[in-house]
Amino acid sequence: MCGIAGMVQTYPDGVVDNAAVHRMCQAIVHRGPDDEGIFVKGGVGLGMRRLSIIDLTGGHQPVFNEDKTIWIVFNGEIYNFPELRGELEKRGHRFYTHSDTEVIVHLYEDLGADCVKELRGMFAFALYDERKGKLLMARDRLGKKPLHYALIGGRLLFGSEIKSILAVAPELASVNHEALLQYMYFGYVPDPITAFLPIQKLPPGHLLEFESGEAHVRQYWDLPEYGTHQPRSEEECLEELEWRLAEAVGIRLISDVPLGALLSGGTDSSTVVALMARASSKPVKTFSIGFKHDDFNEAHYARIVAKHFGTEHHELILEPNVLETVETLTSSLEEPFGDSSMLPTYYVSCMARKHVTVALSGDGGDELFAGYDRYGIHLRRQVFERIPPSIWRMYRKHVYPRLPQDMRGRKFSYNVSLPWRERYVDGISFVPSFERDMPLLSDAFRDVLRTARNPEDVMYRYFDQAPAKDPISQMLYVDTKTYMVADILTKVDRMSMATSLEVRVPILDHLFVEWVTGLPAEWKLRGGQQKYILRKLAERVGVPREALYRPKQGFALPLVHWIRNELKDLILMVLLEPRTLQRGYFHPAGIRRLLDEHFRERRDHSGRIWRLLIFELWHRNFLERIRAADGDAHPYCVTSGAGKLG
Repeated sequence: MCGIAGMVQTYPDGVVDNAAVHRMCQAIVHRGPDDEGIFVKGGVGLGMRRLSIIDLTGGHQPVFNEDKTIWIVFNGEIYNFPELRGELEKRGHRFYTHSDTEVIVHLYEDLGADCVKELRGMFAFALYDERKGKLLMARDRLGKKPLHYALIGGRLLFGSEIKSILAVAPELASVNHEALLQYMYFGYVPDPITAFLPIQKLPPGHLLEFESGEAHVRQYWDLPEYGTHQPRSEEECLEELEWRLAEAVGIRLISDVPLGALLSGGTDSSTVVALMARASSKPVKTFSIGFKHDDFNEAHYARIVAKHFGTEHHELILEPNVLETVETLTSSLEEPFGDSSMLPTYYVSCMARKHVTVALSGDGGDELFAGYDRYGIHLRRQVFERIPPSIWRMYRKHVYPRLPQDMRGRKFSYNVSLPWRERYVDGISFVPSFERDMPLLSDAFRDVLRTARNPEDVMYRYFDQAPAKDPISQMLYVDTKTYMVADILTKVDRMSMATSLEVRVPILDHLFVEWVTGLPAEWKLRGGQQKYILRKLAERVGVPREALYRPKQGFALPLVHWIRNELKDLILMVLLEPRTLQRGYFHPAGIRRLLDEHFRERRDHSGRIWRLLIFELWHRNFLERIRAADGDAHPYCVTSGAGKLG
């Protein structure tokens, strides 16, 4: 596990400076505090920061082949590297390390870019082939590890985090208005765009080949068709499910450093801990946090699971300094990121890192097994599809606008009037439901966005691509491609890496994912019960029923309480300050109405307020700092110009 960065220049006399690559690495030192490695030759520079996990003494990067014509920097873990190494040695390849990184180099010698298809794990890497003058970059199938790049003229810059690219090219901090609008809608920026116009994310399951100044991106993997295999019985399904997940957990226990698990006490993490305990000769180290507000304290359930499986359990009940944490995290966030569960993820990562270097988590179960409430809500709302679409269109146009804004069920009635795909996207979007009553986005920002695509189009594009016929499977595909990658896995990567902790995700083992994807939807959502077959597996491996059959919380947190108490003064100061309102993104009246309704407890707008707070703090704590490094100290504001704000 580490962070990677570098550049390739193809124009004449293009020579990479070692110091520039070093600056790129220093921007991500938190990802790899143990070691730094740099390779520079002519117009090529590869750099890495290492968090030592496997081959602690011999795994220094960059790694090269026998004649030093192929070099690689690599972030992640390849779990099938022992088998791959044995096969490569039989074919005559000679190894000089015991690390998984070197396997990729020799696989590339045999298979070229198709080497990625043999890798089982989480990864992002950049490999330079000197003979061909080509750079190959690749990202793992599900997007566990990040990889960004910018192509400027004949120069390619890349990095695990955007910080590395901006460290040597702060002029690339040209704000992408379309990305900001997507954040306002969804609370994150979906791949492949970023908050900066010249910088892109390499999507999961894709590779990039850069040669002769041109970059070619192509997909090497996608989710298979949904619902292709029907188990003959529940027992047969559970047997194979148990074997496959146990195997995925087992191969992730390989480590030369202390290892544990993040335990929320829910179905997913508890099942992973159960399988870890079965495979381990020593008690598993587990980590859980709670808050002093009883409604948001899941530590009790985690404690039950830990006791049942005899783990070495570490628990921390927090009364955190929320203000300090928010300021710290928004200083490191490269894009606005609105998932408030980044706070408990950060806190539990901090605690775990004091005891272990690697932790397994239960992420991915909701997207694989239909764990979110919205899937069941969709099924229940299908009854409204019996009403002809023409009637609903008339309702939205003529009836809905006349309903009192504070009428109970008003927003619900609009949502159920939509066709099912639009209904789903409307339900996960932040802006539309609020804007139907009062404009939130300013006229100036709308002018800037006239050429931008509708943010919801990214969701509809994945709906169109989904290899599935039934609505539930289509929704699972869309969420796997968007929310899971750009929210869940981004959160886990950034918050764990901020503390130099490696998190492994066995439920997202790609072989396991492919098999689960093939199960029909009724094995995932049955009789209104979410994650039906995974809960049955959890029972089978001994997870206490008390932890399984309860309302879903994940790593819960008392956001409503914080916004009305600890964060209230900060929110009112930041969101109503002239500096914020003069940026021109929002209608001041819309912001004031939102805050008034929330603090008078007429409605709970905590999620919306949180996203707006993070949006503004990102401008102040990250964006304006980058702009100042490029010599522009002016506050950021909306203009009608193309490409930049301010």
